[in-house]
Amino acid sequence: MSLRLSTVILPYRRWHEGSREAWQRAEQLGFHTAYTYDHLSWRSFRDGPWFGAVPTLTAAAAVTDHLRLGTLVTSPNFRHPVTLAKELISVDDISGGRVTLGIGAGGTGFDATALGQEPWTPRERADRLAEFVPLLDRLLTEDSVSYEGDFYSAHEARNIPGCVQRPRLPFAVAATGPRGLRLAARHGQAWVTTGDPKLYENGTPEQSIQAIRGQVEKLADACAEIGRDVTGLDKILLTGFTPDRARPLQSLDAFVDFAGRHRELGFTEIVVHWPIADSDFAADEKVFEQIAMEAPAQLDRGDGA
Repeated sequence: MSLRLSTVILPYRRWHEGSREAWQRAEQLGFHTAYTYDHLSWRSFRDGPWFGAVPTLTAAAAVTDHLRLGTLVTSPNFRHPVTLAKELISVDDISGGRVTLGIGAGGTGFDATALGQEPWTPRERADRLAEFVPLLDRLLTEDSVSYEGDFYSAHEARNIPGCVQRPRLPFAVAATGPRGLRLAARHGQAWVTTGDPKLYENGTPEQSIQAIRGQVEKLADACAEIGRDVTGLDKILLTGFTPDRARPLQSLDAFVDFAGRHRELGFTEIVVHWPIADSDFAADEKVFEQIAMEAPAQLDRGDGA
Protein backbone atom coordinates (compact mmCIF):
# COMPACT_ATOMS: atom_id res chain seq x y z
CA MET A 1 0.00 0.00 0.00
CA SER A 2 1.25 3.49 -0.84
CA LEU A 3 2.09 5.73 2.10
CA ARG A 4 -0.40 8.59 2.19
CA LEU A 5 0.74 12.12 2.94
CA SER A 6 -1.64 14.48 4.72
CA THR A 7 -1.47 17.87 6.39
CA VAL A 8 -2.99 19.69 9.35
CA ILE A 9 -4.02 23.31 8.89
CA LEU A 10 -4.38 25.21 12.13
CA PRO A 11 -7.50 27.44 12.22
CA TYR A 12 -5.70 30.63 13.25
CA ARG A 13 -6.46 32.83 10.24
CA ARG A 14 -9.69 34.43 9.09
CA TRP A 15 -11.28 32.48 6.26
CA HIS A 16 -10.86 35.30 3.74
CA GLU A 17 -7.34 36.19 4.89
CA GLY A 18 -5.44 33.08 3.87
CA SER A 19 -7.31 30.16 5.38
CA ARG A 20 -9.47 29.37 2.35
CA GLU A 21 -6.43 29.48 0.07
CA ALA A 22 -4.53 27.04 2.29
CA TRP A 23 -7.27 24.39 2.09
CA GLN A 24 -7.56 24.80 -1.67
CA ARG A 25 -3.78 24.62 -2.05
CA ALA A 26 -3.71 21.43 0.03
CA GLU A 27 -5.99 19.83 -2.54
CA GLN A 28 -3.87 21.14 -5.43
CA LEU A 29 -0.72 19.71 -3.86
CA GLY A 30 -2.27 16.26 -3.72
CA PHE A 31 -2.53 15.75 0.04
CA HIS A 32 -4.73 12.81 0.94
CA THR A 33 -6.41 14.55 3.88
CA ALA A 34 -6.29 18.02 5.41
CA TYR A 35 -7.06 17.99 9.11
CA THR A 36 -7.50 20.75 11.66
CA TYR A 37 -7.23 20.84 15.44
CA ASP A 38 -10.49 20.79 17.37
CA HIS A 39 -9.72 23.11 20.30
CA LEU A 40 -11.24 26.21 21.85
CA SER A 41 -7.73 27.67 21.98
CA TRP A 42 -4.31 26.07 21.82
CA ARG A 43 -0.88 26.66 23.29
CA SER A 44 0.96 29.73 21.99
CA PHE A 45 -2.06 30.66 19.84
CA ARG A 46 -4.29 31.19 22.88
CA ASP A 47 -4.24 34.99 22.80
CA GLY A 48 -4.67 35.27 19.05
CA PRO A 49 -7.30 34.30 16.48
CA TRP A 50 -8.56 30.72 16.64
CA PHE A 51 -11.65 29.41 14.85
CA GLY A 52 -13.94 26.42 15.35
CA ALA A 53 -13.08 23.11 13.73
CA VAL A 54 -16.48 22.01 12.39
CA PRO A 55 -17.39 25.35 10.72
CA THR A 56 -13.88 25.45 9.24
CA LEU A 57 -14.25 21.94 7.81
CA THR A 58 -17.67 22.85 6.44
CA ALA A 59 -16.23 25.88 4.66
CA ALA A 60 -13.31 23.76 3.37
CA ALA A 61 -15.78 21.20 2.03
CA ALA A 62 -17.46 23.93 0.00
CA VAL A 63 -14.26 25.05 -1.74
CA THR A 64 -12.68 21.63 -2.42
CA ASP A 65 -13.77 18.65 -4.47
CA HIS A 66 -11.91 15.47 -3.48
CA LEU A 67 -9.62 16.35 -0.55
CA ARG A 68 -10.56 14.39 2.57
CA LEU A 69 -11.17 16.51 5.68
CA GLY A 70 -10.92 15.75 9.37
CA THR A 71 -10.13 16.62 12.96
CA LEU A 72 -6.90 15.78 14.80
CA VAL A 73 -8.36 15.39 17.27
CA THR A 74 -11.77 15.95 18.81
CA SER A 75 -12.09 15.11 22.53
CA PRO A 76 -14.78 14.98 25.23
CA ASN A 77 -13.24 18.05 26.92
CA PHE A 78 -15.96 20.33 25.55
CA ARG A 79 -17.96 18.02 23.29
CA HIS A 80 -21.10 15.95 23.87
CA PRO A 81 -21.76 12.92 21.63
CA VAL A 82 -25.35 13.93 20.77
CA THR A 83 -24.56 17.41 19.47
CA LEU A 84 -21.27 16.30 17.90
CA ALA A 85 -23.02 13.54 15.96
CA LYS A 86 -25.46 16.03 14.43
CA GLU A 87 -22.60 18.31 13.35
CA LEU A 88 -20.60 15.42 11.89
CA ILE A 89 -23.54 14.07 9.89
CA SER A 90 -24.08 17.57 8.51
CA VAL A 91 -20.49 18.21 7.43
CA ASP A 92 -20.22 14.68 6.03
CA ASP A 93 -23.28 15.43 3.91
CA ILE A 94 -21.98 18.82 2.75
CA SER A 95 -18.61 17.32 1.81
CA GLY A 96 -20.12 14.40 -0.07
CA GLY A 97 -18.68 11.86 2.35
CA ARG A 98 -15.12 13.16 2.79
CA VAL A 99 -14.88 13.49 6.58
CA THR A 100 -12.77 11.53 9.07
CA LEU A 101 -13.19 12.06 12.81
CA GLY A 102 -9.95 12.01 14.73
CA ILE A 103 -10.86 11.45 18.38
CA GLY A 104 -8.89 11.18 21.60
CA ALA A 105 -9.11 11.59 25.36
CA GLY A 106 -7.92 15.21 25.40
CA GLY A 107 -5.47 16.75 27.82
CA THR A 108 -5.05 19.39 30.50
CA GLY A 109 -4.80 22.42 28.21
CA PHE A 110 -7.18 25.33 27.85
CA ASP A 111 -10.06 23.15 26.63
CA ALA A 112 -10.03 21.29 29.93
CA THR A 113 -11.13 24.32 31.96
CA ALA A 114 -12.90 26.60 29.45
CA LEU A 115 -16.35 25.43 30.56
CA GLY A 116 -15.53 26.16 34.19
CA GLN A 117 -14.73 22.62 35.32
CA GLU A 118 -11.60 21.32 37.01
CA PRO A 119 -9.27 19.41 34.67
CA TRP A 120 -10.04 15.71 34.61
CA THR A 121 -7.39 13.26 35.73
CA PRO A 122 -5.92 10.85 33.15
CA ARG A 123 -8.19 8.14 34.52
CA GLU A 124 -11.26 10.37 34.26
CA ARG A 125 -10.37 11.28 30.67
CA ALA A 126 -9.98 7.60 29.81
CA ASP A 127 -13.30 6.78 31.51
CA ARG A 128 -15.13 9.46 29.53
CA LEU A 129 -13.57 8.47 26.21
CA ALA A 130 -14.51 4.84 26.83
CA GLU A 131 -18.16 5.94 27.05
CA PHE A 132 -17.99 8.72 24.44
CA VAL A 133 -16.73 6.64 21.51
CA PRO A 134 -19.24 3.74 21.64
CA LEU A 135 -22.14 6.16 22.10
CA LEU A 136 -20.98 8.31 19.20
CA ASP A 137 -20.66 5.14 17.12
CA ARG A 138 -24.31 4.34 17.82
CA LEU A 139 -25.48 7.89 17.19
CA LEU A 140 -23.86 7.88 13.75
CA THR A 141 -25.26 4.49 12.71
CA GLU A 142 -28.76 4.31 14.28
CA ASP A 143 -31.78 6.47 13.46
CA SER A 144 -32.76 6.91 17.12
CA VAL A 145 -30.65 6.36 20.23
CA SER A 146 -31.50 6.37 23.92
CA TYR A 147 -28.72 5.83 26.45
CA GLU A 148 -28.02 6.55 30.11
CA GLY A 149 -24.38 6.34 31.13
CA ASP A 150 -22.12 7.57 33.88
CA PHE A 151 -21.15 10.69 31.92
CA TYR A 152 -23.39 11.00 28.86
CA SER A 153 -27.06 10.54 28.11
CA ALA A 154 -29.21 10.48 25.00
CA HIS A 155 -32.99 10.40 24.86
CA GLU A 156 -34.47 9.40 21.53
CA ALA A 157 -31.72 11.32 19.74
CA ARG A 158 -32.58 11.33 16.03
CA ASN A 159 -29.87 11.31 13.37
CA ILE A 160 -31.72 10.74 10.13
CA PRO A 161 -30.55 10.23 7.37
CA GLY A 162 -27.16 9.30 8.89
CA CYS A 163 -23.78 9.68 7.25
CA VAL A 164 -23.11 9.65 3.53
CA GLN A 165 -20.28 7.24 4.33
CA ARG A 166 -21.66 3.90 5.43
CA PRO A 167 -22.15 2.62 7.99
CA ARG A 168 -20.70 5.91 9.30
CA LEU A 169 -17.76 8.24 8.75
CA PRO A 170 -14.43 6.70 9.86
CA PHE A 171 -12.95 7.16 13.32
CA ALA A 172 -9.21 7.71 13.75
CA VAL A 173 -8.62 7.02 17.44
CA ALA A 174 -5.59 8.67 19.06
CA ALA A 175 -4.24 6.49 21.86
CA THR A 176 -1.12 5.06 23.46
CA GLY A 177 -2.50 3.53 26.67
CA PRO A 178 -4.14 0.10 26.88
CA ARG A 179 -7.73 1.33 27.19
CA GLY A 180 -7.41 3.75 24.30
CA LEU A 181 -5.75 1.12 22.12
CA ARG A 182 -8.64 -1.24 22.81
CA LEU A 183 -11.07 1.49 21.71
CA ALA A 184 -9.05 1.95 18.50
CA ALA A 185 -9.10 -1.78 17.87
CA ARG A 186 -12.85 -2.08 18.41
CA HIS A 187 -14.20 1.17 16.93
CA GLY A 188 -11.45 2.70 14.82
CA GLN A 189 -10.85 2.61 11.12
CA ALA A 190 -7.49 4.21 11.94
CA TRP A 191 -5.17 4.72 14.90
CA VAL A 192 -3.25 7.95 15.56
CA THR A 193 -0.04 8.58 17.50
CA THR A 194 2.34 11.51 17.95
CA GLY A 195 5.05 9.26 19.36
CA ASP A 196 6.19 9.11 22.98
CA PRO A 197 5.85 12.56 24.63
CA LYS A 198 8.47 11.61 27.23
CA LEU A 199 11.10 11.60 24.50
CA TYR A 200 10.23 14.98 22.97
CA GLU A 201 12.76 17.08 24.87
CA ASN A 202 15.73 14.78 25.38
CA GLY A 203 15.10 11.63 23.37
CA THR A 204 16.75 10.56 20.14
CA PRO A 205 15.12 9.62 16.82
CA GLU A 206 16.25 6.04 17.40
CA GLN A 207 14.58 5.95 20.82
CA SER A 208 11.44 7.39 19.27
CA ILE A 209 11.35 4.67 16.63
CA GLN A 210 11.68 2.02 19.33
CA ALA A 211 8.90 3.58 21.42
CA ILE A 212 6.56 3.83 18.45
CA ARG A 213 7.35 0.24 17.49
CA GLY A 214 6.23 -0.73 20.99
CA GLN A 215 2.97 1.19 20.52
CA VAL A 216 2.32 -0.60 17.22
CA GLU A 217 2.92 -3.96 18.91
CA LYS A 218 0.47 -3.11 21.70
CA LEU A 219 -2.09 -2.08 19.08
CA ALA A 220 -1.64 -5.46 17.41
CA ASP A 221 -2.22 -7.16 20.76
CA ALA A 222 -5.41 -5.15 21.30
CA CYS A 223 -6.66 -6.18 17.87
CA ALA A 224 -5.76 -9.83 18.49
CA GLU A 225 -7.85 -9.80 21.69
CA ILE A 226 -11.00 -9.24 19.64
CA GLY A 227 -9.97 -11.28 16.61
CA ARG A 228 -9.24 -8.30 14.38
CA ASP A 229 -6.37 -8.24 11.88
CA VAL A 230 -4.28 -5.18 12.75
CA THR A 231 -3.25 -4.78 9.11
CA GLY A 232 -6.81 -3.68 8.37
CA LEU A 233 -6.43 -0.68 10.68
CA ASP A 234 -4.80 2.42 9.18
CA LYS A 235 -1.93 3.81 11.25
CA ILE A 236 -1.43 7.59 11.26
CA LEU A 237 1.63 9.46 12.56
CA LEU A 238 1.08 13.14 13.36
CA THR A 239 4.55 14.64 13.07
CA GLY A 240 6.11 17.54 14.94
CA PHE A 241 6.09 15.94 18.39
CA THR A 242 8.95 13.43 18.13
CA PRO A 243 12.60 14.28 18.88
CA ASP A 244 13.08 14.97 15.14
CA ARG A 245 10.75 17.96 15.52
CA ALA A 246 10.87 19.99 12.29
CA ARG A 247 13.90 18.24 10.78
CA PRO A 248 11.86 16.02 8.42
CA LEU A 249 10.62 19.19 6.66
CA GLN A 250 14.10 20.64 6.13
CA SER A 251 14.56 18.83 2.82
CA LEU A 252 12.92 16.31 0.53
CA ASP A 253 15.59 13.71 1.33
CA ALA A 254 15.17 14.22 5.09
CA PHE A 255 11.43 13.69 4.83
CA VAL A 256 11.69 10.62 2.61
CA ASP A 257 14.13 9.07 5.08
CA PHE A 258 11.88 9.90 8.05
CA ALA A 259 8.71 8.66 6.35
CA GLY A 260 10.40 5.51 5.11
CA ARG A 261 11.52 4.58 8.61
CA HIS A 262 7.99 4.90 9.91
CA ARG A 263 6.45 3.09 6.96
CA GLU A 264 8.59 0.11 7.98
CA LEU A 265 6.71 0.14 11.29
CA GLY A 266 3.42 -0.25 9.45
CA PHE A 267 2.28 3.36 9.14
CA THR A 268 -0.05 4.08 6.26
CA GLU A 269 -0.32 7.88 6.65
CA ILE A 270 2.08 10.65 7.67
CA VAL A 271 0.64 14.05 8.66
CA VAL A 272 2.73 17.25 8.48
CA HIS A 273 1.81 20.70 9.74
CA TRP A 274 1.09 23.43 7.24
CA PRO A 275 3.94 25.96 7.71
CA ILE A 276 3.32 28.83 10.13
CA ALA A 277 6.04 31.48 10.31
CA ASP A 278 7.47 32.35 13.73
CA SER A 279 6.01 29.27 15.39
CA ASP A 280 7.00 25.71 16.24
CA PHE A 281 5.67 24.83 12.79
CA ALA A 282 7.84 27.20 10.78
CA ALA A 283 9.12 25.64 7.56
CA ASP A 284 10.29 26.70 4.12
CA GLU A 285 7.11 26.77 2.03
CA LYS A 286 8.93 25.80 -1.17
CA VAL A 287 10.46 22.75 0.49
CA PHE A 288 7.09 21.90 2.03
CA GLU A 289 5.41 21.98 -1.38
CA GLN A 290 8.24 19.95 -2.93
CA ILE A 291 7.74 17.29 -0.26
CA ALA A 292 3.98 17.24 -0.91
CA MET A 293 4.43 16.82 -4.65
CA GLU A 294 7.47 14.52 -4.83
CA ALA A 295 7.81 12.50 -1.62
CA PRO A 296 4.93 10.03 -2.21
CA ALA A 297 6.35 8.95 -5.56
CA GLN A 298 9.85 8.55 -4.12
CA LEU A 299 8.47 6.44 -1.27
CA ASP A 300 6.51 4.29 -3.74
CA ARG A 301 9.78 3.63 -5.58
CA GLY A 302 11.34 2.50 -2.32
CA ASP A 303 13.68 5.46 -1.93
CA GLY A 304 12.88 5.72 1.80
CA ALA A 305 14.79 3.91 4.52
